[in-house]
Amino acid sequence: MNAVVDIPWPLLILFGATLLVPLAINYYYQLGIAKDTAIGVLRMGIQLTLVGVYLEFLFQLDSMAVNLLWLAVMIMIGSSSILDKARLPKQRLFLPVVGGLVVGLAPVLLLICLAIVRPTPLYNAQYVIPLAGMLLGNSLGGNIVALQNFFSALEERKSEYEAAIALGASVRFATLPFLREAIRKSLAPTLASMTTSGLVTLPGMMTGQILGGANPIVAIKYQIMIMIAIFVMMSVSITICLNLTVRRGIHPHGLVMIKPLSNK
Repeated sequence: MNAVVDIPWPLLILFGATLLVPLAINYYYQLGIAKDTAIGVLRMGIQLTLVGVYLEFLFQLDSMAVNLLWLAVMIMIGSSSILDKARLPKQRLFLPVVGGLVVGLAPVLLLICLAIVRPTPLYNAQYVIPLAGMLLGNSLGGNIVALQNFFSALEERKSEYEAAIALGASVRFATLPFLREAIRKSLAPTLASMTTSGLVTLPGMMTGQILGGANPIVAIKYQIMIMIAIFVMMSVSITICLNLTVRRGIHPHGLVMIKPLSNK
């Protein structure tokens, strides 16, 4: 297999000129996303460059304590981002989201490291950090969709929920239809992606490994593993997050104590 081809920085910056196309679309249709696009691309470039430099240091250091601290930071930032995008208050829901991500991530990551990849040492940053990043990154969108759908359904079908409470149903039973629908909708994109992988799409991890010179069959094995891991983690983290949200955000008597934040 060929060795990985490096991309010179000037050439990468020149490739960034292709962004003129979506900016032209924005201008023509008056989408109002030019500023967000510029900020997003600039932040992405700076953040990824800094993370790349930091990861080089992290891989060389390879300290279990530092790796665990970095994982904790990733989970905290991810939880905050989920609630920001879902426009929900952090005071009550931060811990439920953190709990869902931790319970979803830890067993899956441990199983991959212990039984599949088996790095030496077990906490090898070169494997643990990228794997955790892929699992967390793919779970963020699912948790956002789940929380948004859950609270939107509670608001839109308020009379149905209140009728169930008035008839003596427990909060758990009254919220079950909304919770079920939120989980189903949040997992739908991942299920669609799994169904079309290899036919419509070539997933990023597999493509990256092939471009890096890996054997395609080996790359496919890793991709199958990571897709299964993502789906398992998403299923667990979303379910735990929603159940903890019900406990933290709804009074035992049925009063919904959380309202989505305004767009202002």
